[in-house]
Order: sequence, then structure tokens, then C-alpha cells
Amino acid sequence: MKLSEILSPACIRVPMLSTEKTDAIGELVDVLADCGKLGDRDAVLRAVLDREETRSTGIGFGLAVPHGKSKACPGLVMALGLPKSPIEFESSDGEPVEVIALLASPPDKTGPHIQALARISRLMLVGKFRKEVLAAQSADEAYSILVRHENDQ
Repeated sequence: MKLSEILSPACIRVPMLSTEKTDAIGELVDVLADCGKLGDRDAVLRAVLDREETRSTGIGFGLAVPHGKSKACPGLVMALGLPKSPIEFESSDGEPVEVIALLASPPDKTGPHIQALARISRLMLVGKFRKEVLAAQSADEAYSILVRHENDQ
């Protein structure tokens, strides 16, 4: 699976307007809703926030991957955001996040959901990718960086 197949520049927010965790999650859900990717924006937001309450999705290396499952998603969807300044996300390494990749999928699509989580995590372990994506000045630039690094792997 390639993330570039489920993500488009229209679903990338650079820079994000939000400065705190819950608002950032809401902003990325709104991005997906504005792109027509969700059947019910509020249901997806609830699913992602409910998941976040069980354990923070700040996984380290400046990355958070808030995610949830909802029947309001026709398939696996993704939004990517780069906050103007790092956001406290209660990450496992104690560091704030600089890249937020939000995933949502229907309850019966566990395989693709897990594959996307793993793919994002692997990319963020690549120092060159992290450095380049953090320097992106636009959604198109962030998307082209993602595509280039996916093709290199």
C-alpha cells in the first residue's frame, strides 16, 4: 500500500491553524469532510477522539497518528497536517508533534488501516523524509515529498 494512493494534496493542511491536540484532530477531520471523504463528520470526529482517550496516538519522532473507525467512512481515508508550531500530544517520547497524520476507516477494514499506520511510522523513521516534510511550505510540496520517498523505498 502506498499512502499517496489514499492521500491527496487537498487533504493536506500546511500550515495547520490549530495549536492544541483536540482542535488539531477536529481540523483534520474537517479537511476530510470538506473533501467529501466522510459520510458524517461528527461520527468520525467522535470515533477518533474516543480512540485518543484510550491512549495517545503521539508515537514519537514528532509524529501523531490519530485514528478511528466509523461506518461514516466509505473506505480508508487520510489527512495530513503540519502545525505552525509543535503541539503537545502526550507522545510516548514526551516530545510535542510536528506532523499529524489522521486516519479513519470503516470498522470492517482493519487490514488497510493497520498497513497505513505502519507505513506512516516507517516513513517518519527516515530522517531525510522527516526533515524534508517538516520544511514543506505547501500541501503540494508535502505531497510530492511523500510520493518521492515512497517511490525510493
